[in-house]
Amino acid sequence: MRIVLIGFGSVGQAFAQLLDERRTALYSRHGLTPRLVAVADRGGAAICDRGLDAGALLAAKREQGTVAAAPQVGVRGAPRGELIADSGADVLVEATPSDLRNPGPAIEHLKSAFRHGMHAVTVNKAPLAVALPGLRELAEYNRVALRFSGTVGAGTPVLALAEQCARGDEIVRIRAILNGTTNYILWRMHESGASFEAALAEATELGYAETDPSADISGTDTATKVVILANVILGRAATIRDVERHGIEGLPRERLERAAAEDRRVKLIGELGDTLRVAPLEVEAHGPLDVPRNLNAVSLELRRGGEVTLIGRGAGGVETATAIVRDLIDIWKTTGSHP
Repeated sequence: MRIVLIGFGSVGQAFAQLLDERRTALYSRHGLTPRLVAVADRGGAAICDRGLDAGALLAAKREQGTVAAAPQVGVRGAPRGELIADSGADVLVEATPSDLRNPGPAIEHLKSAFRHGMHAVTVNKAPLAVALPGLRELAEYNRVALRFSGTVGAGTPVLALAEQCARGDEIVRIRAILNGTTNYILWRMHESGASFEAALAEATELGYAETDPSADISGTDTATKVVILANVILGRAATIRDVERHGIEGLPRERLERAAAEDRRVKLIGELGDTLRVAPLEVEAHGPLDVPRNLNAVSLELRRGGEVTLIGRGAGGVETATAIVRDLIDIWKTTGSHP
């Protein structure tokens, strides 16, 4: 399986390293021999039809800030559209940062892959938030696969579990904690009495929050994941415009205290039922959605089977990289990698 990777931040680097570490296991267990034939970051690209060396890519990135500095294979300023078109790859992995204000470049990467007969795996939520129905239709038209399990739950197989549950039953409602940053903030505010500002500063120091945490605390990040769940699990052709959003900034401490007095906790919940919404809601203390720190939890209400809840880590470069590998294995097993 020939792979072109766009984006070489924490996720892209973890993915390259994971492929290298698991090469033998992937072949022995799945008959899969993946190789990176092109990798692009902001500084340029590295290209080698025989396959790129992960160690050389990581060293170039660490020492000079771009894979374009890799000896013999580096290319400065390579246009990504041309790189995808000329790579001859079987699969595109789109791992650029999510940017809802400018999802266009990532959307174009995916469209270019489809036009050139490539399957695609994306961990970038932005294109899915604004254009998932159209992207799925375009992939189907071109007879290629689009996979994105790492966009919800990172390495925790949320979409896979939900799809399995939906096969034998009907999912009538989903309630989920889908953002580790906000969960950590609310957990700290409850556990230690910390202010919102102090809890956010602590989350940032621990690496749970980005330098600009606005997408997290506004509920936007959770809303993008609600869109993905709505499309995949409930079969709704939704975009982020269809999600009612309320974040946690300015949430009064009194609300947390009132909830605690009634043995309840306030969590930022993504809810999928008759409507799609994100809002700070109360959940039962010590119940399935009362998860600590930066954990995620997804609770599925089944018409006949009752409630099923999956809890796990929802972010992280290594965790997300495992989801990419999971999607590649799925593509290999269902399509043989070739369209």
